[in-house]
Amino acid sequence: MLNTRQKVLRNFWYATLPIDALKEGPQPFRLLGEDIVLFLARDGEPAALEDRCRHRTAKLSKGWLTDGRIVCGYHGWEYDRSGRLTRIPQFPPEQAVPEACVQAFHARERYGYVWVCLGEPLIDIPDLPQEGDPTFRRIHQFDERWSCSALRMMENSFDNSHFSFVHKSTFGDIEQPKPERYELNETDYGFVAETIVPVKNPPQAHRVTGTTEPWTRRKMRNAWYMPFCRTMDMEYPSGLRHVIFNSATPIDDGSIRLVQVLFRNDREEDCSTEELRAWDRAIIEEDREVLESTDPDAIVDMSRKLEMHMPSDRPGMLMRQRLNALLEAHGEHEVPS
Repeated sequence: MLNTRQKVLRNFWYATLPIDALKEGPQPFRLLGEDIVLFLARDGEPAALEDRCRHRTAKLSKGWLTDGRIVCGYHGWEYDRSGRLTRIPQFPPEQAVPEACVQAFHARERYGYVWVCLGEPLIDIPDLPQEGDPTFRRIHQFDERWSCSALRMMENSFDNSHFSFVHKSTFGDIEQPKPERYELNETDYGFVAETIVPVKNPPQAHRVTGTTEPWTRRKMRNAWYMPFCRTMDMEYPSGLRHVIFNSATPIDDGSIRLVQVLFRNDREEDCSTEELRAWDRAIIEEDREVLESTDPDAIVDMSRKLEMHMPSDRPGMLMRQRLNALLEAHGEHEVPS
């Protein structure tokens, strides 16, 4: 599925940059092929505009802020958070500023990130109960550009048949290739997939899992939020829960901005932030190496191009069916590469 060609995908929220990054001034971002500029308005809330000045099309992200308004670095034209032109410094005070604006987009802060919707939101930003639970801490793990499609990342997130092979150096066992079966339940926002998976527990994972046994089990309750967000909720017999949240934000048809946030029901002294980041980084790098080798045109219309699938691919198949139904409901069809 080529994301920039599916207009309905503009009607969802996507995580972009950490809110703290905007404290340094306007920041550029590309979302679904659209160049936008992110900044903090006067009230401290995030704002998102088309990254082009109405004067000579210079990028507004090259400018700066004055009292919550963005100033074009080319000739000083100023715009407010709604995109309205508020000042042309070359005009005398008595001359009215013409009615002109740049396109504004929905922007909100959630989980430490700026979320943007280019159209009119069909569903809300995923509501994660761990965010308001005092027994959990939130850890920012990373946000970085990957050369793969958002759908590839999402279907990989629910593919437990790759554990034995891709993750053989961390928690997977290549001698046990048969995956555990998911129990799938559809929701308004996507689906929930539940299973129990046996995993290796090397020494570097002991404080992550809460046990020194060489093997342990993960009770997994993973959720997919249309189109490109997911949670991977792993509960160990120790009672520790390791809840990873991802937004695979599509930059264009061949790349994503992958955001990863972790929630843990423990304390820093139990397992440090650096330990948790190091363990998850080793695993995510194994995924990245494989995913960046795949074709970014991850199809949802199975009649368009043949891809072989196994019975264990049920979550990915359901994901594709739901996305294909979404396109059809909005009068769209998948556009081939």
